[in-house]
Amino acid sequence: MAGSVEWLLLAYRMPREPSTPRIAVWRKLGALGVAKLGDGLVGLPADARSREQLEWVADEVVEAGGEATLWTGRLMSASAERALVERMAESIAAEYRAVTASAEEAGQVVPVRAQTVARLRRELRRIARRDYFPPPEAEQARRAVEALITEAALR
Repeated sequence: MAGSVEWLLLAYRMPREPSTPRIAVWRKLGALGVAKLGDGLVGLPADARSREQLEWVADEVVEAGGEATLWTGRLMSASAERALVERMAESIAAEYRAVTASAEEAGQVVPVRAQTVARLRRELRRIARRDYFPPPEAEQARRAVEALITEAALR
């Protein structure tokens, strides 16, 4: 049984020197939340946003003197797809757990600082942009930040 998610795959290769463009591409791919499938092969669930973003990264690779090819596909095994989705979700869940812990810790400080609340809200938005398979921890983190906001308003 084949997987049900259509994936965008970016196969790329970049020159080792200079290292700055390679590092910039690596950071952009990390910010997109790609699944690293192999050396120079990353994937994202296919949608218009991820397609556009991977096209931009592919252009950047080529501009830096590298090679990039964008593909679409489906996994041939449902269990392999489940494992990949679980790996991506667990990575994001860990980030949500860190936000929850930060919000709970910030709630112990009197008064709650507005800068802390703003930082945690930004962090939630940043994580949500890369959250293709929302884990339960997403809602827990949102509730923890909202509780912190309510607490700050009451004090």
